[in-house]
Amino acid sequence: MDGTNSVGILETFSSAIEQVAESVSPSVVSVSSDGRNGTGIVWDDEGHIVTAYHVVNGLEEVEVGSDSGETFTAKVVGHDKSSDLALLKIEGKLKPIAKGDSESLRVGQFVLAIGNALGLPGAPTVSLGVISALGRPLPGTDFVLEGLVQTDAAINPGNSGGPLADLEGRVIGINTAMIPFAQGVGFAIPSGTIKTIIDQISKNGRVVRPWLGISGLDVNPSIARRYGLSVESGVLLAEVMRDSPAHVAGLREGDIVVGIGENKVEQMKGLVTALSKSVIGERVTMSFVRTGTTYEADLRLAEAPVPLLTRRR
Repeated sequence: MDGTNSVGILETFSSAIEQVAESVSPSVVSVSSDGRNGTGIVWDDEGHIVTAYHVVNGLEEVEVGSDSGETFTAKVVGHDKSSDLALLKIEGKLKPIAKGDSESLRVGQFVLAIGNALGLPGAPTVSLGVISALGRPLPGTDFVLEGLVQTDAAINPGNSGGPLADLEGRVIGINTAMIPFAQGVGFAIPSGTIKTIIDQISKNGRVVRPWLGISGLDVNPSIARRYGLSVESGVLLAEVMRDSPAHVAGLREGDIVVGIGENKVEQMKGLVTALSKSVIGERVTMSFVRTGTTYEADLRLAEAPVPLLTRRR
């Protein structure tokens, strides 16, 4: 490849980045209140804004600013702490962002992180990177923020809630966190998760998740040797709540869950991830080991009772 061709390719690529930034920026807003700065994306033409839950945690109203300089007071419609997502509503109309399919993402493809980095005045900050990995858990968390998109695009405080966009200008994730002691390690919530969560918040005002009524311990080779277990992975049930879906299906303390539906379960996070793909009322088959023998139980998934939800807040 000669130098002329190389320059032409770079110019074409640079022009594509400019076009994406230009097309996406009108759908990106700043979100601020109570000394916090974050970012949001315009979700639809009805004034709904999606942002990160930790940006608006504990607030009922925030100030939203568009790239054109308009400002709005936005009400917090609903939120979901577990996925770090929140839905806002303004009385106004801004350009909705184009939505991409996070299921078709590939490691190595170019992406742009756009947002209100460091709360700097003016237009949103744009940074370029690639998708570094898919399906990541967020380090240092437990059962929260699974299946994230990892990117090396620069993500700074204030970027939270802003879009991770592909080169077609479609949002394929919402930036949620970066690792401060690392270089180029940021995370975004995939667009498929966003759509599922936001649809539930819009419909119910909250997210309804399937509930089994169990608590358990991750099984590993060390645990298996210590307790003389017949398997070296799975979830050892420490509690099965009375009249819960698991109890009704016949599961008991001491059983080891090793699968749900077509998904193999090696630890609690895997069980939670598998359940997140199911809906209330759905029947699922759970595989479990009891005294060295594998059995199957048919469960109908239910929503956690209200007193239980209240007690655990």
